[in-house]
Amino acid sequence: MNQAIYFKTSMFDVAKEKENPINPVYGISLLEWLRDELREQLDITEPDAEDWGWYSELEYQGNRYLIGACAQFEAGDDPAEELDWVFQVEKFRSFKEKLLGKNKMTDSDGCFLFFKRLFENHPSIKEVQVG
Repeated sequence: MNQAIYFKTSMFDVAKEKENPINPVYGISLLEWLRDELREQLDITEPDAEDWGWYSELEYQGNRYLIGACAQFEAGDDPAEELDWVFQVEKFRSFKEKLLGKNKMTDSDGCFLFFKRLFENHPSIKEVQVG
C-alpha cells in the first residue's frame, strides 16, 4: 500500500513542464526539484511518466521506494496560483516479505516521514495532510 501526502503550493510552474507522453498529467517539476534539492542526501532517479503522473525511485535506510507526484492542473487554470498536489510514497517489497506480511508500508515509515517533514517545514508549501 502506498502512502500519500497532499499539499498546496505555487512553487512550480507546471505550464512549463515537459509533456507526459502517456497522459496529460503534471508533476515532474516537484520530482526534479526534490532530486536537485536532496542530491547530497538521496540518490533519486530521473523522473519518468506514468498514466497517473510522474515517478522516481530511491533507496532510503536500506529499502527501495517509488515516489510519485501529480498536480491538479487543467488547461485554462492559472499556473501561478496555488495548486493541489499529491505526493505518493510506495515501498518495494520482496515476494517473501509480501507473503509473510513483513516490511509493510505505513504512515510511520521513515521515508514517508522524511518527505512529510520536508513539506511541512518548507515555507512555500501549505496545508500538508496525510491521506
